[in-house]
Amino acid sequence: MNSEEPPAQPEEAFESQLESIKIKLQSFEGPLDLLVHLIKKHQINVYDIPISLVTKQYLEYLDLLQELNLDVASEFLVMAATLIHIKSKMLLPRPETAAGDPTEEEDPRDALVRRLLEHQQFKAAAEMLHEKETLRSAQWARPDARIEELAGDDYEPEIEVDLFSLLSAFRQVLERARERPPIALPAEQISIELRIEQLLGRLSETDACGFEDLFEDIATRTDMIVTFLAILEMIRLKLVRVFQTGGRGAIRIYKRARPSDAPHPIHDPEDSYKAHHPPKTETEKE
Repeated sequence: MNSEEPPAQPEEAFESQLESIKIKLQSFEGPLDLLVHLIKKHQINVYDIPISLVTKQYLEYLDLLQELNLDVASEFLVMAATLIHIKSKMLLPRPETAAGDPTEEEDPRDALVRRLLEHQQFKAAAEMLHEKETLRSAQWARPDARIEELAGDDYEPEIEVDLFSLLSAFRQVLERARERPPIALPAEQISIELRIEQLLGRLSETDACGFEDLFEDIATRTDMIVTFLAILEMIRLKLVRVFQTGGRGAIRIYKRARPSDAPHPIHDPEDSYKAHHPPKTETEKE
């Protein structure tokens, strides 16, 4: 009896146009992670959150996520509505008793604080288990081991960067770009696929590259967005790893040897780069 083979699963296509691509990252954090990021960034006391500042910053990040055409989950919109609701409640006067004294009510922020503290506890536990698994498998090594040997005990090791730290760095790039003099350029948009190929070429010339350095050769906001999306796609495809010195230092991007479990879309940018940049022979290296 002939057994029928299951139909082959179609490979994932690589969308190169800005209008059609939606970046989805496995490491994409949730709305509570964004709030924790904002609290740490502004060194806020979690028990006394300035709700107006946090709401304003949260909505700005949400606008940037949507402008980048990232796949924003509905939980982000729910949290935005929650923050606006808390802000509106805090602006209302407290109801008074018959004696004219304000009634004692729960702070509108208390439920959010409890959620944040609980979230951080679970996050810390998950990170501890991940670190133990990493040490046990001994499969992960810092890309700066050689630098650490040269620098000695004063060297501050690098940590892997989360999405919101990347977004913060990208916002700074956009803000600095506003200070540049305007340049009249033809209305021609580079594709994300081609931008990845260009970035791979840049990273092949050095061990690592600063995050902001990857935006030096472009001038328009659209091309900056394309470049940022290209970096996110390279992270998803496991072509690069992104690290930061300490918690608020410079972000650096390292080209990595691509693991076997990495996604391989139909029009793989690494294959395209290799086709246009064959490895040098021993004679060419000399």
